[in-house]
Order: sequence, then C-alpha cells, then structure tokens
Amino acid sequence: MAPLYNRRVEGGLPPQAPAPLGLAELMRRVRDSLTLSFPDAYWVAGEISDLTLPRFGSGHCYLTLTDQAQTTRGAQLKAQARATIWGARFEQLGPQFERQTGQTLRPGLRVLVRVSVKFHEQYGLSLDVLAIDPSYTVGDLARQRIEAIAKLEAQGLLERQKQLALALAPQRLAVISSPTAAGWQDFLQQLGETVYDFSVTLFPATMQGQESPASIRAALDMIRRRRGQFDAVVLIRGGGSKTDLLAFDDYGLAAAIGSFPLPVLTGIGHERDEAVVDLAAHLALKTPTAVAVFLTERLARLDAVLEGYGSRIRELAQAQRQGHADRLLTLAHELRHAAKGRYRQQQTLLEGMQRQTTQAAQQGVQRQAAQLAQRQRALRRAAHKVARQQQQQLRQLGRALAQRFRHVHRRRRELLLRSRYRLQLRQQRVLLLHGQQLALAEQRQYFAAASLHVRQPNGSAVTLHPTPLPGTELWLHQAGTVLPVQVLPPARGEA
Repeated sequence: MAPLYNRRVEGGLPPQAPAPLGLAELMRRVRDSLTLSFPDAYWVAGEISDLTLPRFGSGHCYLTLTDQAQTTRGAQLKAQARATIWGARFEQLGPQFERQTGQTLRPGLRVLVRVSVKFHEQYGLSLDVLAIDPSYTVGDLARQRIEAIAKLEAQGLLERQKQLALALAPQRLAVISSPTAAGWQDFLQQLGETVYDFSVTLFPATMQGQESPASIRAALDMIRRRRGQFDAVVLIRGGGSKTDLLAFDDYGLAAAIGSFPLPVLTGIGHERDEAVVDLAAHLALKTPTAVAVFLTERLARLDAVLEGYGSRIRELAQAQRQGHADRLLTLAHELRHAAKGRYRQQQTLLEGMQRQTTQAAQQGVQRQAAQLAQRQRALRRAAHKVARQQQQQLRQLGRALAQRFRHVHRRRRELLLRSRYRLQLRQQRVLLLHGQQLALAEQRQYFAAASLHVRQPNGSAVTLHPTPLPGTELWLHQAGTVLPVQVLPPARGEA
C-alpha cells in the first residue's frame, strides 16, 4: 500500500515523486481506518438540532446531533454529526421513546443514543442509531422543569398571581384558547347553561407544539393593552397527550403569566400532571369545564350571600319600621296632649296681651294727639317767621339786582361806543388801501402798454444765446400791435 505522505530523502539517493492517490482510494483508506479505530458501538449524548421524520410508516428517520464542547484553549466548539435511524429500527424505537418519555422525537431534545460510526465514500461520515435511552431525556426534561420552577420562585413569580384579588363576580373574561379546540366549546357550553351573563372574548392562540409559548405570550400582550375591560384571564385547552403538555412547562410563558396584572385561571385539560404554568397561575383547575364550573359556583355563592344579606336587611327594616311606627303613635298621642295644654296657655297669654295692647294703644293715641297739636302750633309760628325773613331777603335782592342792572347798562353802552369808533377807523383804513391798490394797478397797465416784446413767428420768445442769425424773421409785439422784422448782418467796422 502506498504511503499517505512523502518519506524523507535517503542520503545519496535522488528523491522520487510519490505516486498520485485517487480520491476513491483515499476515502476507502479513511473508511478502513475508522472501522479499525471504532469497531464497537458507543453511547453518545447530544441535542437534536434537525429532524426529518419518515413520510410513510416504514420510512427512515434522519437527524442531526450537536454538542457544545470547550477546547484546551477555552474556546467554545460546536460538534455536529449526521445520524440515521433505519426504518425497521425506527418503528421499534420511536413508539418506545414516546411511551416512556411522553413525547416524540423533536428538535431541541437532548438524547442519549447508542451509535456505530459509519463512513461512506460518497456520503461521508454518519452515525447509525442502534438504541435510545429514554431515561436520559426524561431526566433532562425534569431538570429543565426544576430549573424553571426555581427561577420563578427566586423572582417571586410563583406567588405574585395568588396575591392578586379575584373579582367577586368575574363575568368579563378574556379567554386564550384555540377556536377549534374541544375544550373551548365545552367551556362555552358550560357557561351557556347557567343563569348568569358572562362576557367572553376569545384571543386565539396555538395550544400545542413549539410555537405554542410564543403564541400564548402574544395573546397575553394583546390582553394587557385592554386589561381595563376584563376581570380575569382564562387559559384553557382540550385534552391531549402528555407531549402536548410540555409547552406549558416553558419558563418564558410561566414568567409572563406570573407577572400578568390580571388573575389568570388555567384549565389545560390534563388530569394527572401539573404544569409549571399551573404553579404560576392564580388558580389551576384540571379542565375547561372545571374552570366554567368554578366561575359559575363563585357567582352562585355571591348570589346566595347577597340574597341572605337582602333577607336580613328586609327583616331588620321591617322590625325598625314597626318600632318606629309604635314610637310615632306614642309621640302623636303625647303631642296632642301637649298641643292642647300649650294652646290653652297661649290663648290665656294672648288675651292678656290683647288687653294690654288695647290700653297701650289708647294711651299712645292720646299722647300722639297732644304732640300733634303742639307741633301744629310750632309749625304756624315757624311759618310766619320764615315768611317775614323771605320778604326781607326778596327786598334786598331787588335792590341789588337794580343796582347791578344799572352798572351792566353803563358797561354795555361804553362797549358799543368803542366798537363803533373801531369800525369807523377800520373803514377809513380799508378805503385808503383800496386807493393805493387802484393807483398801482393803473401804473402797471401803463407800463404794460409801453413795453416791447420780440418773439419768433411760432410765438416762442427769442433768446440771446445763441444769437439769432442774420435774415431771421421775428415779430415785435407792443400794446396789442404786431410788426414783422428781420435780423440784419453786422456792419464791417463792427465785425
């Protein structure tokens, strides 16, 4: 067999090139080496990251196993390998795993499998699954459940819901369930058979599978935005296998329920097991019907308590009414006797007061008549005195007015004489001014008649700059007379 690497060059011998190796031969040697190195089957623990179940009942199952490891340098390393469960063996291992773990093989599960290492020249390395240890998976799921419960307890989320007060009459219900679930129909039917009026709003969600926790949390977020419209939240689902219950062990879903501001009632339809969500809820009941019965009985108990209170209030009211009626009769009898005695007493007092009032009125009238006569005499004396005083004042005012009239008459006569003198003086000044203006106008008219104006034939004035050229025709205007003239050239001696 040719070597897989070049040998050292021996001293004194020329190097020889190794014969090329075909890929098929290399793959065959790798297969032989792996077969020799791993002749037995081995138990391997890993997580299923990808899974392809058989399409038909007798098909093969293909899965990918991964595992996190740490190198000697402290770096994280993710190991991965393909694995195959052949059809006949899968028909045996699949149902056995589901019976013992309560769930089917799915991505995300950690499994312990017995495998043999296989290498094929065309398909490469793979693992043949010979057996599966269900107890390993059950223990891992139990560990995850215990860890989730411990985290919820450390954060106080296992008791927070139970500290919330459930309404005395929770009739406005926000229900999270699948619209096609039998549990939802049972819940509605049970509520419909009661005499109480429930307002039920459904928030659809996926109730099984890997998408279930995220779907239920989304429904809770929708309810949170409308929490003022509801008294409680009801999480229900129909019956199912134990596998379907794993979604309700999810830590994120349980934490969302534990921190929700409204009381959450669960009825996830499993009689024997208790999910982590049940531990975090305000109240956990086994089935949707049990939740409906609990709500109905709570209203019935409240109804009975209110009815008892009503009966007791009616009895107390009747007893008080009878006691008050008896007391009113007694008081009315006493009041009649007291009123009669009071009436007689007031009547006697009124008669005495009437006599006193009559006497006092007569005496008062006499006093008022005497005072009135005295005041009449005083008024007559005062009137005569005032009349004399007024006559004296009128005579004095007459003398004063006559004297003032004479003084005012003299002043007005003097003012009139002064005004007439001023008007005469102003008239003379105006006549003198008009004479001067008339003389000036005659003088201007004379100068205008004696003046001479030179104009061009078109009527415009003649300017000296530039001087009119010889031969230019001009017009002379004087006192309304127009005479045509012509500019002559200068004499030679004047040039």
